Amino acid sequence: MIWLILGVALWWAAHLFKRVAPGARARLGDEKGKAPVAIALLASVVLMVIGYRIADGAIFWGRSPALAGINNLLILAGFYLFAASGMQTRAARIIRHPQLTGFSLWAVGHLLVNGDVPSFVLFGGLLVWALVEMAVINRAVPDWTPPDPVPAKKEIMAIIGGVAVFAVVALIHAWLGYNPFG
Repeated sequence: MIWLILGVALWWAAHLFKRVAPGARARLGDEKGKAPVAIALLASVVLMVIGYRIADGAIFWGRSPALAGINNLLILAGFYLFAASGMQTRAARIIRHPQLTGFSLWAVGHLLVNGDVPSFVLFGGLLVWALVEMAVINRAVPDWTPPDPVPAKKEIMAIIGGVAVFAVVALIHAWLGYNPFG
């Protein structure tokens, strides 16, 4: 479990570094500072994957068809919000943090179908990170101006992109032995 906890902690640290220690981050420089953060994030993902695969803990509930369906809808909505953020669609005009909101939906969906302690550490830890990140950003930049409206074509592209990414991720999960459709 220690590798999993270290991975989640490193994820938090790498993401919050520029908000918590702006002076230290600024001293690294804009371009030079990206490499250490990227390496820390890659290391955190590796630690989380290895840690999650070897972690053991109590199981409080298991997957059910209803929870799997809700999970899939949350994941699909999360992928759409990621695409909407990049394309500045209607959702990005309504939701201040569409990427972090999508990430939160992803984490909640995974908590619904994985009721064990390692999942609480991984997905719960990442969910709390996303919520803290939104609060920190809101505190640092209290004023928010929604993006300008975009053509309906971009909205359609975001929907198609979200569905396409969902399909690819579902296929990868099935290939790894975790069928997301029950």
